[in-house]
Amino acid sequence: MPSWRTTLTAAGIAGPRLRDDYTHAARRVLRREPAPYLALRLLAAPPLVPCLAAGLAFMNLVDDVAETGTPQQRATGLAALSERVEAALKTGDSPDPLLRAYAHAVDSRGLPPQWISRFLEGAATAEAGFDGFAAEEDFQTYLDDYAWPGVMVFTGLQYRGGPDPEQAAGWRRFVDAAQRVDFLADLCGDLADGRLCIPRARLAEHSVTRADLEQARDTPAVRALLAAECRRARTALGAAHGILDLAEPGLRPVIATMTELMAHQLTAVERAGVTALRRDIGYGLAAPLRILVRAARRRPARTRPAGSGRSS
Repeated sequence: MPSWRTTLTAAGIAGPRLRDDYTHAARRVLRREPAPYLALRLLAAPPLVPCLAAGLAFMNLVDDVAETGTPQQRATGLAALSERVEAALKTGDSPDPLLRAYAHAVDSRGLPPQWISRFLEGAATAEAGFDGFAAEEDFQTYLDDYAWPGVMVFTGLQYRGGPDPEQAAGWRRFVDAAQRVDFLADLCGDLADGRLCIPRARLAEHSVTRADLEQARDTPAVRALLAAECRRARTALGAAHGILDLAEPGLRPVIATMTELMAHQLTAVERAGVTALRRDIGYGLAAPLRILVRAARRRPARTRPAGSGRSS
């Protein structure tokens, strides 16, 4: 794995301040999402790594503001953040090093700003004001308004000039699968936070109440509901396989690895059954390491350029 200094140089990022900005963004990702960060560092083409790290850091920042505090605090925080983001994108400068790095990534890669504005608008509505889904249609609206733009402010940076319609549609299918798996894996924590992420119509179809889920009742109806949700997620995951062909070559090993991790997590949810209502189902430690090592071994060896420096 090239040093971080070498990676910044490979991406054409010059100047001490800008390099420090990208380092700040990368470290934020490492603290919050170590598995995706390690996949980027180990598997992605070095010229793509800094901009994607900045994109993931930005996506996480918006998520954090949209999910923290009272509804009023979320609304106030997102309004202030939107103003700071708009100023950073317009001027290329900000008091926040993360926003400086992201503004530079957006400008250098040519990501259309519509993805960013859609994500921020969705954060203020679909996410900050989330009160569950009445039916599947509401889930799909949530994807369109928030989850899809949220992924595109990150993965869209792999494409110079932004994704074309076919690429964007492929990521929409990927988001559908990823969100279903995420909701199932986080059922316990979401319910504890007052978030029911399974459409209420599907609870009614199985004669399951919200209290049944909150109290983790092990009944045939609850087991049938969870099994049906897992089947939907498995079908969506299958529909997303074509994303590899739509990704830039330098990012394909990362996408393949993240897809494998997602499938691993869904399998863990399927095996857990009602236990998923009593504890969140994470990746674990051994499986992500095993998948990352296997993916790294599959990658062709890269010649390491001279130079070393601060790591991130």
